[in-house]
Amino acid sequence: MSTIAEPSAPAPHAAPRIRVLIADDQALIRRGMAMLLDAALDIEVVGQAADGIEAVELARRLLPDVVLMDLHMPRKGGVLATREISAALPHTRVMVLTTFDRDDLVFDAVRAGAQAYLLKDASEEEVLDTVRAVHRGESRLTPQIARKVMDQFRLLADRVAQEPPPAPAPDLRAEPQATVPGELSGPDAATKPLTDREAAVLELIAKGYGNRQIATALNLAEGTAKNHVSRIMQKLHANTRTELAVLVLKK
Repeated sequence: MSTIAEPSAPAPHAAPRIRVLIADDQALIRRGMAMLLDAALDIEVVGQAADGIEAVELARRLLPDVVLMDLHMPRKGGVLATREISAALPHTRVMVLTTFDRDDLVFDAVRAGAQAYLLKDASEEEVLDTVRAVHRGESRLTPQIARKVMDQFRLLADRVAQEPPPAPAPDLRAEPQATVPGELSGPDAATKPLTDREAAVLELIAKGYGNRQIATALNLAEGTAKNHVSRIMQKLHANTRTELAVLVLKK
């Protein structure tokens, strides 16, 4: 049964609170998460859904900033609900909170648009911190999931370095494309292995670090960190940070 919270006015001159929708088929989990989130001064629970259908309906009606999504729910599961919410509401970010850490579920949820993946044994502070990070546009993976991603990435990186794909036949009708000086293009972009620095950057991306945090951790200029991220995405054929995890798990 869905629940909608009564709107409350923020304190004068206070920053708008992060509006959260909770989707979980267990009433006890929903109530417990609502109590935890509402106790934070910068977070407000605006609704609760008992299954994926209610989650999509309430998300469309309430336009929350973040949806806290379980994966195994009746009528419509969390992966499908995540896909529909992400497609219809680009400004609403989905954060998975589940008991399952299987590789296929991680891949499906991230591919559907989830910005974070936490297990239900996460600490209260970790849940709150992830809600805030997802609202800022960052991606987060629980440590167990991050290790899976990094292990798979190392295997993928080795294969990319050792087994370069055959170059496609040239299309004589295609217009030549301009390239940015210093950037790789064509098959070279996909076959060149990551440098040690890029591998270190990727580890931080898997932990949900933004460009500024990466620059601070590795003692780089923010622009340099951004360039490293772009090169990694180019080499792994990823368009976003989230796709990096998707590609690794898919391989």
